[in-house]
Amino acid sequence: MEIKKYDDFMTELLRAGFSTGSGNTEGIFAVIPWGWNENAPYNTPVRWHTGDMETDPWQWRERVLDERSDISYGKFFCRKSGYITREWYPYFFAARRGDRTFDEDYDAGLISQAAQRIYRAIEQNGALPVHIIKQQACFTREEKSRFDSAIIDLQMRMYLTVSGRQQKLSTMGLEYGWASTVYCKAEDFFDSEVYDEAMGLTPEYAVAQITERILELNPVAAAKDIKRFIGG
Repeated sequence: MEIKKYDDFMTELLRAGFSTGSGNTEGIFAVIPWGWNENAPYNTPVRWHTGDMETDPWQWRERVLDERSDISYGKFFCRKSGYITREWYPYFFAARRGDRTFDEDYDAGLISQAAQRIYRAIEQNGALPVHIIKQQACFTREEKSRFDSAIIDLQMRMYLTVSGRQQKLSTMGLEYGWASTVYCKAEDFFDSEVYDEAMGLTPEYAVAQITERILELNPVAAAKDIKRFIGG
């Protein structure tokens, strides 16, 4: 399909079910890969980092967050950004979490203390922007790298997802700076049926289904890349 604007991207993403979001295919699949313009066999207005909401893939993530409720966006694939549609979210949820709870993963040593602090802040307060998470979880400036790594870990393990953006406000109530990314618990993003579906899948079946879909999208995907992509 010729991707020339946002609506084309949406059509192809919904058909595919998931895609990396950074332009790097990670050996698997991206609706819009880097180098699209140079290598595409047709003329397209698609350009990265122009600020055009219709033709800039970098801006499309914002439109997905603002306009869609059937697509999850976050650091899902190889610790980089990606999209997962509602249809395929239960499979990734089952493949990575199964029926384990957060506390079970934490007790098993699979969740860091930094990640626990972040998760508890959101668990207790609901969806929060990054700057408020840091305040609620008492992260210092010196802990920036720990925070960044932990919040990616939580997305990769399907415990958190991006739910929007929120402008920072000064003590006078005035907006300032860049908008802050808002995160919520994965279970709070889609309707409950998504998680009921995930609970009805075994991790093995979910992995097999995702693998089959990957090979439909990219028949030459290497086994090692597929394993890394699915497992996170």
